[in-house]
Amino acid sequence: MNIINEKVTAYIEGLYQSVSPALGKLRTQAEAEHVPIILRDTEGFLLNLIRMKQPAAILEIGTAVGYSAACMASAFAGCRITTIEADQQMAETAKRNIQALGFSSRIQVLTGQGQEVLDRLEGSFDFVFIDAAKSHYRKFWDKALPLCEPEAVIVCDNVLMKAMTASDEYDPKKKYKTSIRNMREFLAYIADTADAYTSVLPIGDGVSLSILKG
Repeated sequence: MNIINEKVTAYIEGLYQSVSPALGKLRTQAEAEHVPIILRDTEGFLLNLIRMKQPAAILEIGTAVGYSAACMASAFAGCRITTIEADQQMAETAKRNIQALGFSSRIQVLTGQGQEVLDRLEGSFDFVFIDAAKSHYRKFWDKALPLCEPEAVIVCDNVLMKAMTASDEYDPKKKYKTSIRNMREFLAYIADTADAYTSVLPIGDGVSLSILKG
């Protein structure tokens, strides 16, 4: 029986509790301005993973206005976060928001195309959150992998792309044909790779959860 429908989604969203008043205000503002931030049920799932994993270093690909990075910093005080944003204006907004929330000392915002920044990035990470250009998830994955510690967790958001990944009927005008093909190939790859254990979950707009093998 399929229990995922609009009524179930609305019920789950009704249970949502903001991490803090300040982050709740930032979420409301971002939603009003149609800024793409993590959905509410995705947020809850992601932050509980961080509370369980308690990572020392988090890599985020796709900063937007800094909302998810700030949420992750709130979830576990022992982590430091490096987040990458391609859009210069968006990155500056993220820096201002992160500073206003008091996380500047723990969150570093890097500006540039994700693949290029990853090529020159140094350090090691035990948690990765990918939420950027959907057509490039495989490239982000491949470039992030050498930076990961054994048994690192990699979470990818929006992998179902409003159900288009599951069926072409949700893209009747074939507007997202290339992105859909790339995402299907990516999910098939991480589901079959020898490097990780992967689950794809119908949370938010679809989330993949991978644990790298030691």
